[in-house]
Amino acid sequence: MGERLPLPYPNGWFRVCESEQLGNGDVKPIHYFGEDFVLFRDEGGVAHVLDAYCPHMGAHLGHGGAVEGDTLRCPFHAWRFDGKGKCVEVPYAKRIPAKAEMASHQVCEKNGIIMLWHDAEGRDPWWQLPDVPELESDEWTRPVRREWRVRSHAQEQMENICDPAHFQFVHGTPRPPEPTASSEGHIFRLHAKLPFTTPRGEIEGTLDIESHGFGMGVTRFSGIVDTTLVITGSQVDDELHETIIRFMVKKLPDERATSAVGDAFIAEIEKQYGEDIPIWENKVFLDSPMLCDGDGPIGMLRNWATQFMPNGLAAN
Repeated sequence: MGERLPLPYPNGWFRVCESEQLGNGDVKPIHYFGEDFVLFRDEGGVAHVLDAYCPHMGAHLGHGGAVEGDTLRCPFHAWRFDGKGKCVEVPYAKRIPAKAEMASHQVCEKNGIIMLWHDAEGRDPWWQLPDVPELESDEWTRPVRREWRVRSHAQEQMENICDPAHFQFVHGTPRPPEPTASSEGHIFRLHAKLPFTTPRGEIEGTLDIESHGFGMGVTRFSGIVDTTLVITGSQVDDELHETIIRFMVKKLPDERATSAVGDAFIAEIEKQYGEDIPIWENKVFLDSPMLCDGDGPIGMLRNWATQFMPNGLAAN
């Protein structure tokens, strides 16, 4: 991606839109992995992603394109394409050119999120995304979203979860957590005891993270109150990484107490994320960092990460 962050766009599932932001018949231009796409939901409710530009004369279908049934009509000359990218109508021609088609991309819509499969080698998905049960449970609050775009890379941000020392020196926790990590195929898991500072003193909590590739993770906190975060990360281009966190709190008997605790937790996570941003935006990626025995499972994460990198970077 550049001299400061010489890392490729990772392969995997990545968020491109919230489900509620795309109604039936809606069309949106989107830009991820340094490329332009068009996202649309057909009249039957199915979301599709195609390359952005019409193969006829290059119009961007995300700007003025219109949904008709399960197809998308180009705003320039009214060519019509189905969700697989095949041209099904040229209204003024006697025949459709044999090669009239656009590249289509696999989509998974789950947990209220539209996810796009990206693979530099054009391979099909080799894993499925998990359901998050808290999203469907009345025992949990509805998700509250926060969004950031930071000049960083997915791997740089994910390495933070394996870096216990920075919690003390960047975020001011009473002491570093003690993480243990494991991996299973595309899944990376981390567990840690995490001290929380409250007006009533220090409370011992736990942190459990389950990451499914670089594009989606579920983080669960316990201690003060059970909290679940559904986190998605998508590389926008060579400079920007987009992170969206969806916060949910297990309801307490008192609704006002639930709201107060949830707001305080969200504010703390926002504060900590903000403290990381100036470091992420100004650091360089080191292929062989000089690690010591208190640095946590960064090496394990880097080895796990190579399966998603087209050129296997970041394994040392």
